[in-house]
Amino acid sequence: MQVRTMAEMAAAGESPEVLFWVGCAGSFDARAQKITKAFATILHKVGVSFAILGPEEVCTGDPARRAGNEFLFQMMAYQNIQTLNNYNVKKIVTACPHCFNIFKNEYPVLGGTYEVVHHTTYLNELIQQGKIRMKEGESFKGRKITYHDSCYLGRGNDIYEAPRQVLEALDAELVEMKRCRKNGLCCGAGGAQMFKEEEPGTTRINLERSTEAIETGANIVAAACPFCNTMLTDGVKNAEKEESVQVLDVAELVARSMA
Repeated sequence: MQVRTMAEMAAAGESPEVLFWVGCAGSFDARAQKITKAFATILHKVGVSFAILGPEEVCTGDPARRAGNEFLFQMMAYQNIQTLNNYNVKKIVTACPHCFNIFKNEYPVLGGTYEVVHHTTYLNELIQQGKIRMKEGESFKGRKITYHDSCYLGRGNDIYEAPRQVLEALDAELVEMKRCRKNGLCCGAGGAQMFKEEEPGTTRINLERSTEAIETGANIVAAACPFCNTMLTDGVKNAEKEESVQVLDVAELVARSMA
C-alpha cells in the first residue's frame, strides 16, 4: 500500500488533513495489521488526505503508565509530543481506544494538545457526509452483529452511538449483549492486563465476555479495539465456535461493504 509518511509530506511542502496514528498493535500484531490495512483502504477510497509517522511513531506509553512505570511513560510521551509538534499536527485519527484515550485526556497536560478522533467516530462522520457508500445487496444484510463496547471508548469517553450507527449503515441486525454500553464488560486486556497473567479466579474475563457474545446468536462480533479483538477471538476459539462466529473490527466490516 502506498501510504505516505509525515516526513515525506513535509519534504514535499504538504500537510495532510489527518495523521493516522497506527499504534503498536496495528503496526506489529499480524491480526491488527489487517485492521490498519482496512482503515487505510477506506481513507484512500474516499480521498482523505492522510499520513502516518512510520518509523518515527513510538508507543504512546499507555501500557507503561497503566502498569505503574510513570518514568517510562513520560519519556515516550515527550518523544511523541516533540515529533507531533515538529510536524504541527492538529488532528489525529486512531483505531486504538487506548491511544485515543491517552492522547485526548492525558497528553494535553504534558504539552500535547490535538483534536483526537477514534476511527469509529471518523467512519460515522464519513458515512453521514455521504463519502462512504455501501454496495447494493451488501454482504452483511440480514446478518446478526453484536457490538462489544471497549472500556476506553465507552465508559472512558462516552462513545457509544458512533460505532453502532456505522454498523446500522451495513443494514445488518444489531443485537445487544445483556451487558452493554455503560454496563459493558471488559474484555480483560485493559490497564496493561494484556501483558500479564490473570489474578486467581474461576473464569478468565475474555471467556465470559465471549460466551455473552455467542449467546446473542450473532454471526459477527464487532470490536473497535485491537486488544478487544484479540481477547474475543481467543474466547471464540476456546468455545470452538470459529466456524460460525467471526470477530471483526468495525473498519473491516465497512471496508468489505463499500461501493
